[in-house]
Amino acid sequence: MSSTSKRIAAAALAVTLALSLSTCSNWSKRDRNTAIGAGAGAIGGSVLTHGSGLGTIGGAAVGGIIGHQVD
Repeated sequence: MSSTSKRIAAAALAVTLALSLSTCSNWSKRDRNTAIGAGAGAIGGSVLTHGSGLGTIGGAAVGGIIGHQVD
């Protein structure tokens, strides 16, 4: 990657992150826990299954359910 494309990618990532965080500001605690659980589950499922799509989706589903149930 060239230096210019790295800068563009970093800027796009920063804008996406800022927009994503601002849309979550009015979520309930349960909604945030569900999203965090789904994200953590997706990462865990992907790592445990060496990048399998099914493992990632399964991990996200299980993590989302667990996150939804946590108070």
